[in-house]
Amino acid sequence: MGIDPGHNGRNYTDPAFIDHLIWNGREQETCDTTGTETDGGYTEAQFNFNVARFLALDLQAAGAKVILTRTTNDGVGPCVTARAAIIDQAHADVAIDIHADGGPAGGRGFAILEPVPDGPNDHVINASAAFGRVLRNRYRALTGMPVSTYDGVDGIADRDDLAGLNLTTVPKVLIECGNMRNATDAALLISTSFQELAAKAFTQAVIQYLRAAG
Repeated sequence: MGIDPGHNGRNYTDPAFIDHLIWNGREQETCDTTGTETDGGYTEAQFNFNVARFLALDLQAAGAKVILTRTTNDGVGPCVTARAAIIDQAHADVAIDIHADGGPAGGRGFAILEPVPDGPNDHVINASAAFGRVLRNRYRALTGMPVSTYDGVDGIADRDDLAGLNLTTVPKVLIECGNMRNATDAALLISTSFQELAAKAFTQAVIQYLRAAG
């Protein structure tokens, strides 16, 4: 299982590195960003990392081998291309990029971002979509977070501008777990109990997907 906790806690300290351009399979994008934060200053990088740690522990307890693209929240990077390569080279059975959104303050909810055919990922498009549906259903049912009111359709959005999805050679989706700029979502996202629940939903989705995939 591949887990990519988006961003990193000290990305803001090295803008020259974070802002340098990489090739995402279709076009240039920056190596990474700092991510968003709540109005109270709780960072997306910290949320992503906390959920990833809980998820890794849950999956390891279930007997899974886990690969993380970063193991601390006090570093810089790696670039989004390197994150994709780490998971691809591990030949993960399935992978998830963990994020939280910085959407309009009036918008609520989560969205599953899925790859579109791009060459390297052609053979995992259908599998990624299947995992995305399972993940959407488990996350919505277990956490009570609604699907996004401003992104995608019924919680699903196709994306061709993200290196992690464009360059994946394993089934993978990216989840925006909620909107950090919305007060209602933010109050949930900063809660340790919600972060643990999110990880539990991810674990259930991974197990359900892998069982169905055989």
